[in-house]
Amino acid sequence: MNNGFIEQAYQDPEMREQQLLARLPAFLQYAKQESSYYRELLAAIDCADVNTREQLALLPITRKSALKDLQAKQPPLAGLDAAKGKLSRLFQSPGPINEPEHCIDDWWRMGQAFQAAGFEPGDIVQNCLSYHLTPGGFILDSGARACGCTVIPAGPGQTQQQLEVIAQIQPQGYCGTPSFLKILLDKAKATQQDCSSIRKALLTGEALPESLREEFLAQGISALQAYASADIGLIAYETLASQGFVIAEEIIVEIVRPGSSQPVKAGEVGEVVVTSFNVDYPLIRFATGDLSALLLEPSPCGRTNQRLKGWLGRADQSTKVKGMFVHPEQIEKIRTAFTLVEKMRLIVSQSNHNDVMSLHCELDLSALNDEQQTDLSSKITDYLQQVTKLNGQVKLYNIGSLANDGKVIEDIRNN
Repeated sequence: MNNGFIEQAYQDPEMREQQLLARLPAFLQYAKQESSYYRELLAAIDCADVNTREQLALLPITRKSALKDLQAKQPPLAGLDAAKGKLSRLFQSPGPINEPEHCIDDWWRMGQAFQAAGFEPGDIVQNCLSYHLTPGGFILDSGARACGCTVIPAGPGQTQQQLEVIAQIQPQGYCGTPSFLKILLDKAKATQQDCSSIRKALLTGEALPESLREEFLAQGISALQAYASADIGLIAYETLASQGFVIAEEIIVEIVRPGSSQPVKAGEVGEVVVTSFNVDYPLIRFATGDLSALLLEPSPCGRTNQRLKGWLGRADQSTKVKGMFVHPEQIEKIRTAFTLVEKMRLIVSQSNHNDVMSLHCELDLSALNDEQQTDLSSKITDYLQQVTKLNGQVKLYNIGSLANDGKVIEDIRNN
């Protein structure tokens, strides 16, 4: 058992927060010095001043959705890397988006997820994520080995051969997608092959329905999930089934309003933004494109870091209305222009085969009389047309009326 994983997981939360924030000034200065991308992005920033979450929230965001274009302009990594020749591998995920790896132990920090899922030194793990072009297989491989496990680099597919490997080697664990684990188990049952050695699984890459988790458990397999990305590595991980995801201890996670760079209120759904202290590939306020929310209560498992609810959808809610794209950033621009409005949600519907926009605005209506409400609606309507070049109606609602689901644009035309 890696005692380092245990010490990090149960560290005093205030001490962990202070230590992470204390690392920011020097790390930002390092990124600014060693990475051409951050040299330009942070040119006007005095890194010495950035040692609180409030100061961090003032820095510009880099969105994953922008990487394809950034990398096309400056291949292969848009100048984000600071490795100075230390990179060992380059991957290319769908997009295409390029990602690096420096082949040192647990570079993606996945070991703690394996440890939390019950993997122990000496376990044999059948790794069924792809090792081809994308980094998924390597991410899990390095994490399992950091936990003291021996890895079978199986990759996906070739179900019959994989079952033969399981029957012969008898691995204790599986890692990969939940859907492929089900394929293996269903094929084993249909052909009366033995998969009973597998008693634990670390699952990633797809959602895990509770019904499928229960199906695994009925076959004697305890299954927990890891939330990771090819750029960052581990972001959060399950320690107990259906109890949220503990945030990885070595990163800073913010939840921001989609289309903006500003953190939402605690517990509100927004986009997951990560600052990763990776000296080879620094990622500062990196917007993943995933929606989640912080769970406010501590984890029942005793680990002390904050928790995420899990994956709650995608933050990129851009949609086309009457042939023109409308983006969350535009709705955020409108919201920030009207200080009384706390939240906005653009509903796109259809009437008589024509696209219709309705901008729902949440604010304290008791602070305005009827005339003031009418005036505010009129001003917002005009600005909506100015920003989007499209006409829409505006509706005002009291605080708490709009759903806490992170949606800034909701397209209901096909519902």
